[in-house]
Formats: sequence, C-alpha cells, structure tokens
Amino acid sequence: MSASRPTTRPRKEPSAAKPGRKAATTRAGAGPPPAGRPEAGHRTDLLEAMLRIRRFEERCVELYSAARIRGFVHLYIGEEAVAVGVSSALEPEDAVVSTYREHGHALARGLTPEAVMAEMHGKATGCSGGRGGSMHLFDASRRFYGGSAIVAGGLPLAAGLALADRMRGLPGVTCCFFGDGAFAEGEFHETANLAALWNLPLLLVCENNLYAMGTALAREHAQTDLAMRAASYGMPAWAVDGMDVEAVEQAARRAVGGIRAGAGPHFLELRTYRFRAHSMYDPDRYRDKAEIEQWKSRDPIARLTERMRDDGELDDEEPARTGQRLADEIDHAVTAAERAPEEPVEDLLRHVTSAPSGEVSGP
Repeated sequence: MSASRPTTRPRKEPSAAKPGRKAATTRAGAGPPPAGRPEAGHRTDLLEAMLRIRRFEERCVELYSAARIRGFVHLYIGEEAVAVGVSSALEPEDAVVSTYREHGHALARGLTPEAVMAEMHGKATGCSGGRGGSMHLFDASRRFYGGSAIVAGGLPLAAGLALADRMRGLPGVTCCFFGDGAFAEGEFHETANLAALWNLPLLLVCENNLYAMGTALAREHAQTDLAMRAASYGMPAWAVDGMDVEAVEQAARRAVGGIRAGAGPHFLELRTYRFRAHSMYDPDRYRDKAEIEQWKSRDPIARLTERMRDDGELDDEEPARTGQRLADEIDHAVTAAERAPEEPVEDLLRHVTSAPSGEVSGP
C-alpha cells in the first residue's frame, strides 16, 4: 500500500471548540441532538441486558473460585452501562472490536451466554471453538471481532475494519472499546490521527475506569481529561457519565448518527468503574475501600431500577422475577458448557497458519 491517502469522502474541517465548555466537546453540532427519554419497554430491555451481564459475571466468580474455569478472567461488574448503552446505538451491520475485559461487550452484542460460557470452559461449542477463552471471544456472524490480550491491540484493527467498509461501500460503523490504559499507548494516537485524517466511520469508546491495571489515571497521564485530548485530533469528543446507561445510549446515538452522516470518527470517554479487581489474580491493594464503596453507590443497575420505580415503570416483584429467569438462563449455559465436547486432539493444528516445518496447515 502506498503512503498516499485513500479515496474517501471529503473530510469536514473541525470548527473551533466553544469556550467555557463543561465537557470536552468539539464540533458540538455534529450528529443529531440527544434522543428523548426512552420508552418504558426500552428501559426494561436495558435493565435486563445489564442484569444478564451482572449475573453472568457473578457466576464466573463462582466457577473460577471452584477451578471449573481457568486462565485469566477480567470481570465487567460495575461497567455494564457502557456495553449496554453503546450496543443499543449500533446496528447489525456495524462492527465491534473489544478488549480483554469483554464478556459484557459480547453479551450486549448478542452472543449467547451458552456460547460465551462454553468458550470460557474451553469447549468446542464455544464462540471461538474453545481456543480463545475469556480474552478472545469472537463471532463474525454478529460482526463481533473479538477481544485482545494486548492493551490497545484492537485499535489498529478497528481502523482497518472501518477503512474496509468504506472501500467496499458498506454503511457500517466500527465501534472500538478500549480502556484508559490503552489511551497512553501509541496505537491509540496513531489510530486516532489516521481515522481523522481519512475521515473513517469509527467510534472510539474509552472505558475510563480510572485504573490501568493497578496504576491510577493521575499517575500515568499529566492531563486526565481524555476527551479533551482526543478532541485535539479534530474529532467530536465527549465525556459521559458511564454509570448511567441512558446517558451512555444518548451519547452513543449522537456519535453514531454523526458518523453515519459523514462527520468522521467520534470519541466517547465513558467515566465508569470496575467494582472488582483488575483480574481474578489481582489482590486489589491499590484502591481505597471507601473509594470502591462510593462508586458502588452509583451502581448503574440500581440507578436505572430506582428511576423506573419512581416513574411507575417497574413493580416491586419484577426485578426478582427477571433475576430468577436470568439465573436459570445462566445455569443452563453452565450445564451446556460442562456437557459440551472438547476439541479432538487430531484437530489441534486446524486454523494454524504454519507448522514448525514451514508447511501451511489446512482447515
């Protein structure tokens, strides 16, 4: 590929940022205005989607503690509003690139608990055939192009998917999730620059949970307003309350609308928090317990539940009924995973591009 710029629609030049803005926002008029209050049925769907992720992750804790699933496991508990809110703004033709903390993204995108749980058990019925495990979920049929164990590793891939869709004349938006730790990597800045330069249909979603593994944001970044820094690449950028699923969805719909209208890449800094440690191996000694409890008081599931009750959209029994139904759903997924077959030993070289001898192995 030559270094010349590929054929794209003319790039719109960014307007000057408004002075005195409270959130880091540029080209504030890009995209449609935020949507109005969701209908009651839609709120119910949002709540159920977040509860499914929460119950799935809680079951993963039990299974890992009992050594029934192994390997690295990064839980999404506390961040459910991000995956559900953003996914609600996407269409089936859109693409999603995830991180190693991806269970929530996968479930919100429509992967079944059975397929994800089987993958975590290393079974052949898993979404990645049992070869990927917790950090490498993948489902091309849903345009869910997997997680990556490499911090920021998905960002260049997402730019490539967005460019491919553009060159093939497809209408999709590529959504790339990544953490605040990835923002410090060169891959983010190279991707953001190229996406803005080529006006790619790319939604950059930074899940800012304040810690890159055990390193606090302020110890890694001299300027902690990540949305403001992303705006320097000439793309619309907003900081959003990542603990409010409705706020996340409205921001995501606005950003996706702008991208579909040809306004180029958009950046969302979703300020959220993981309630559990970085991974199941992490003793979590770098966070103050009072800080964790303060964030737990803003639990996105509890916030939406309370809002729905205040608006008369949820009775006292419905959460328990939904919780039991989801628990049964996940129990079924666990049973199916444990009964599923393992990949035959003779198939272990399938999908391997080259053998040690240099011979290319076939499917």
